Amino acid sequence: MAEQLEPVLVVIPTYNERDNIERIVSRLRAALPNAHALIVDDGSPDGTGEIADRLASEDERIHVMHRTEKNGLGAAYVAGFTWGLDRDYAVLVEMDADGSHAPEDLPKMLDALRDADLAIGSRYVPGGKIVNWPKSRYLLSWGANTYARVALGARVKDMTAGFRAYRREALQKIRIDNVASRGYCFQIDLGWRTIEAGFTVVEVPITFTEREHGVSKMSSDVVREALIRVTKWGLRRRGNQVRALFRR
Repeated sequence: MAEQLEPVLVVIPTYNERDNIERIVSRLRAALPNAHALIVDDGSPDGTGEIADRLASEDERIHVMHRTEKNGLGAAYVAGFTWGLDRDYAVLVEMDADGSHAPEDLPKMLDALRDADLAIGSRYVPGGKIVNWPKSRYLLSWGANTYARVALGARVKDMTAGFRAYRREALQKIRIDNVASRGYCFQIDLGWRTIEAGFTVVEVPITFTEREHGVSKMSSDVVREALIRVTKWGLRRRGNQVRALFRR
């Protein structure tokens, strides 16, 4: 597999993250000094965008994309990935702004990417763990991942993980321009597309820490979207398997 792993772009979507964004960018700078960051702000009313602009003015490796409305996590990542692909970044990373994803885990994720096309920072492989989650949130996440794995026949244990590093070739082939998933279902969508396209996926154990500042973006609508879409994808997969049997 090609060893081109630079330059790296870390895409960080934000909405009302003024208490977190400067801290997470500082940690990223320390963990990966040569990486670039793209902050994709969805018109945060709390001034997150202004803080991001100041950070960008102080460091040429930091970039900011201002979007006029909050249109979902998936749309923010698609916009950020498209920006990065247009500028020839070799690796594109998803990372939350709230501190749940430790930038200090990025070097080992990029190292794993040497033999893969997608490296997932996983909570559910040996060595991975979750800190400060209530039991209800853990059960929701565990249940969602179990359902996605069974419905799609995927071997990935953390399909909903939002801490990921993609090679540009994978994102180019799976056609992110027609991804419709808006919420956290976006992670399952892109992961499943990557697997179906025949790319190599590895899981790297990380420590996921619940945010200390701000409010989680999880909602019943997000859960509903994931359930409906994964069910449709699973039924389509089963249908394709049945049709393949009849063609034999």
